[in-house]
Amino acid sequence: MVARHPGERAIIEDDRTLSYAQLDEMADSILARFYDEAPDFVGIVMNHGAEQIAAMLAVLKSGAAYVPAEPSLPQERIDYMMQTAGVGLIITDNYCRRLRPTDRRLDDRSRPDGVAYVLYTSGTSGRPKGVMVENHSVVNYAEAFEAEFHTGPGDVMLQYSVCTFDIFVEEVFTTLLNGAAICIPPTGVSKGSVKGLMRFVERHGVTIIDGFPYLLAEMNKLDRIPKSVSLIISGGDVIRAGYISNLRDKGVRIYNTYGPSETTVCSNYHRVDNILPLDDGTYPVGKAVKGVEVRILDDKLDEVPQGTTGEICIMGEGVSRGYLGNPPEQKNFVTLPDGRRMYRSGDLGYELPDGDIAFLRRRDDQVMILGKRVEPEEVENVLNSCPCVERGIVRAFVDDNGLHYLVAYLIPAEGCRLHDIRQWLSEQLTDFMIPEFFVRVKEIPLTRRGKVDVGALPVVMKEGGV
Repeated sequence: MVARHPGERAIIEDDRTLSYAQLDEMADSILARFYDEAPDFVGIVMNHGAEQIAAMLAVLKSGAAYVPAEPSLPQERIDYMMQTAGVGLIITDNYCRRLRPTDRRLDDRSRPDGVAYVLYTSGTSGRPKGVMVENHSVVNYAEAFEAEFHTGPGDVMLQYSVCTFDIFVEEVFTTLLNGAAICIPPTGVSKGSVKGLMRFVERHGVTIIDGFPYLLAEMNKLDRIPKSVSLIISGGDVIRAGYISNLRDKGVRIYNTYGPSETTVCSNYHRVDNILPLDDGTYPVGKAVKGVEVRILDDKLDEVPQGTTGEICIMGEGVSRGYLGNPPEQKNFVTLPDGRRMYRSGDLGYELPDGDIAFLRRRDDQVMILGKRVEPEEVENVLNSCPCVERGIVRAFVDDNGLHYLVAYLIPAEGCRLHDIRQWLSEQLTDFMIPEFFVRVKEIPLTRRGKVDVGALPVVMKEGGV
């Protein structure tokens, strides 16, 4: 794209615009600083902006994989991610200051089967696990995105997601690999009101907005959205009819998408602004994207009849290399008799008569909180490591709108304060993983078999909302 469209806009910010040629030059300036070191994994802990994206491109060109982390994450969590990935270098905002153009020839060392990035997701062990996604999978996904949405020069994608989620991968690489522009709002705008965000969108002529269903739900409340917006993509969680009841009348295409990080952003697309929802008020996730195959299988990995509930299993170019360090969850990656690799998502769904897939729920305890995967067991393990908690458990419940929230039940040590518990959790977990409610109990109720009796726990009711 740099060769084809050197003068086209690549990065748009409030106070500057970079062309493809300028972004490439910035990436080479960063690459020149560590090119001779040739690390295998490079951490990127930076605020959002052109330098952050240039740093990622520099890492990819070096032949290494980048490991992203928001600077706002708990330091202990950042340290764990960087140490377990074995990063040889961490690029920060300070590292990228006072960049100078380089005259050196910097060959592209990347390979199709090389790891592009490592994203950490919640794990049952009490620690996050790193998903290794290869370059060819990212390229395939960019091609699948273009095949569905026909993006290219003139399109402007809003960069709204944090870098530790795969929506960020969709925002950045489907844009830069197809000749469009990325529009990056300042922190105050991205974390502010949706009205302020829409003013930014209108100011810069954003055409594509990609986000969790909750962003759509907030946009749905507005009287109007910018006329430049022609495509809204929802991912990361279930989209409900109530989230787009008004947006459907705005003349904009709206897509529901599905796919775990382990299969490179998305495996399924479905346009939903022109169809009726299913009986439960949700929308289908549609058919497999280009280069990907999705099947509904039973426990023996045999295909189930149409309309029968089974596990959503994914094959093809999107399936990642697996997890760093070979954790127990590695068993979800299966090699089939014909040599193909398949990922067992743990999600339950069924096939509709037209071949579209409907998502139902998880088959295990994993839940989605604000569009991010959370293992309650990981939160529970951190809770029980707190010095002022004698015993604690964490369970997920569903509010009136079908959204999950976490409740912690605990036996506190003498003199324990809720502030101390929250502080302990915040030092090791990201904000969305911290339970919304904490309940003091005298004992944890158990069944005759010694397991937690969930039915005997008091339920903290939560009114539905987003």
